[in-house]
Amino acid sequence: MLADIFTSLSTALEPIPTGLSPKLPKLDDIQTVIFDVYGTLVVSGTGDISIAQTIDREAELRSILEKCGHTPSGKPNLSKTFYSLIKEDHSAAKAKGAAYPEVDILEIWERFFDVTTTSVPDCDALKEIAIRFECAVNPVWPMPYLLDLLNGLKDRSMPTGIVSNAQFYTPVMVEGFTGQTLERLGFQDDLCVWSYVERLGKPSVELFQKLTTALAARDIASEQALYVGNDMLNDIWTASQAGLRTALFAGDQRSLRLRESDQRCKNLEPDVVLTALPQLWEVL
Repeated sequence: MLADIFTSLSTALEPIPTGLSPKLPKLDDIQTVIFDVYGTLVVSGTGDISIAQTIDREAELRSILEKCGHTPSGKPNLSKTFYSLIKEDHSAAKAKGAAYPEVDILEIWERFFDVTTTSVPDCDALKEIAIRFECAVNPVWPMPYLLDLLNGLKDRSMPTGIVSNAQFYTPVMVEGFTGQTLERLGFQDDLCVWSYVERLGKPSVELFQKLTTALAARDIASEQALYVGNDMLNDIWTASQAGLRTALFAGDQRSLRLRESDQRCKNLEPDVVLTALPQLWEVL
C-alpha cells in the first residue's frame, strides 16, 4: 500500500516551540472545523509541501530513481529539470489568469520521464516515486495528539474538512500516520478542497469559496466554521476573506508563517492562537 511507504520512510519529528502565547477565547456556535495539513496536522521538515521548495535535490532524486529501477540519462541536472517543469506549468497557468496556480504532481512526473527517458513508468510506479521523493525532501510526522483530536471531533459528531495545498499523496500520508482513511477519521468529502484538484493554491480565495458553497449546502454559515492553519496569509487571511472564523496554529517554528511584511496581514488578527492541537477544546 502507498500509505505504508510513508510510515516506512518516516521518523519522528518533534515540533519546535515558537514562543508565541496562546489566545483561547470561547467561540460560540462553531458547527465545523476545517484544517490545513502541512505545518498544522503534521510536522513538516520544510514547513510546507515540498513542491513549494526550489532547493536542489539532485542526490535524493537520483538515488530514488535508481532504487525504483528508472535511471534517466543524458541530463546533467535532473533536479533542475524536475523543478523547471513545475515552473513552466505555473507560468502557463498564470498566463491564462491564475494568480496562484497549482500543478498535479503526477502530470509533472510523467513529463519528467517523457523528457529524460524513452518511456514513462506506469501510474503505480509514478505514485511510488513521487511519494519516495516527497519523503526524502520533506520529512513529515503527525503533530502530537493529532489522532486524539480527530477522534474527539468525530465523537462529537462535528463534521471536519480540509483546505490545503496538497497532492494526491497528502490523504495517503494522513492515512499512513493514523491507520484510518479520511472518511473514517470524520473528514467529509464535500468539505475537503485540495489545491492539486482545483489547480489553484493558497492564498487563492476561490478555494475557500468552494468550501463555503459546500457549507451552505449543509445549512452551515461561514462564521459557524473555524479554520485552523499555520500561515497568516495562506490560511488566516484567505479564510477570513471567505467569512470563516480563524485559528492560527503556532505550534512549530518550522512552519509558522506570520507574513508581517505582507500588507494583507498588517492589521489581521486571528480569532484564536493555538500552540498545541488539544487547546482547540478550550475554544469550542
